[in-house]
Amino acid sequence: MLVSATEMLKKAKEGHYAVGQININNLEWTKAVLQTAQELNSPVILGVSEGAGKYMGGFKTVQDMVAALDEEMKITVPVATHLDHGTYEGCYKCIKAGFTSIMFDGSHYPIDENIAKTTELVHVAHQLGLSIEAEVGAIGGEEDGVIGRGECADPDECKQIADLGVDMLAAGIGNIHGKYPADWEGLSFETLDAIQQKTGIMPLVLHGGSGIPNEMVKKAITLGVSKVNVNTECQLAFADAVRKYIEAGKDLEGKGFDPRKLLAPGVEAIKATVKEKFELFGSVGKA
Repeated sequence: MLVSATEMLKKAKEGHYAVGQININNLEWTKAVLQTAQELNSPVILGVSEGAGKYMGGFKTVQDMVAALDEEMKITVPVATHLDHGTYEGCYKCIKAGFTSIMFDGSHYPIDENIAKTTELVHVAHQLGLSIEAEVGAIGGEEDGVIGRGECADPDECKQIADLGVDMLAAGIGNIHGKYPADWEGLSFETLDAIQQKTGIMPLVLHGGSGIPNEMVKKAITLGVSKVNVNTECQLAFADAVRKYIEAGKDLEGKGFDPRKLLAPGVEAIKATVKEKFELFGSVGKA
């Protein structure tokens, strides 16, 4: 059931759990995530970066694929198609393609410009019934060529953006895209607590959810995080499972080279990872 992310995140905030945003990269990925969400009766947000959208043939291709799978697989749980770390131009492309949710990442702009562009996009998104996420403070690491230093967000700036009427807010609290280095200092719960105090009922978003220790994720949820993003962990699980299949020579047995067989171990690995994350986030049975 394709919907905006607004109501599922409101329920998550009130219920003290989080909805998982699982980034998708192809047909197999999407099917695996949708099937797992349906089996666990969990809401889900399908994240699509601009790079992944281009890789899959464009945002309209992605939206049409998700809509068709949603119908063919008889998905009844709430599903949102969400632009991840979108540019100003990318937001309008996703709106045109029919996405149900967008993220405008204006964190690299001066706060006044971030506010101006976010204000405009909030107005457009809400007129069309879409949910919108904004960002303050850069997420560390690299994603689709966007590099962040990982500085913590200013709670006062978070309040300024939250007051614009966004549906969810991503705030940098020391989190990182990709693998976490051995010398990572951990999440700044002091910053997160200060942000929640300023933003109240606003659902907060934890980017870079792959690799953060479970206890830290749980604590972040108690401090207002209602959406956790996962991408790298699914990619690593998928790659590891397919690698083992090939190294075992399974692709040389019979028709083991058939993509439906070759990619099957990776698909199962994604499903297992998503199940583990939904259980951690507390979203199982919350659809």
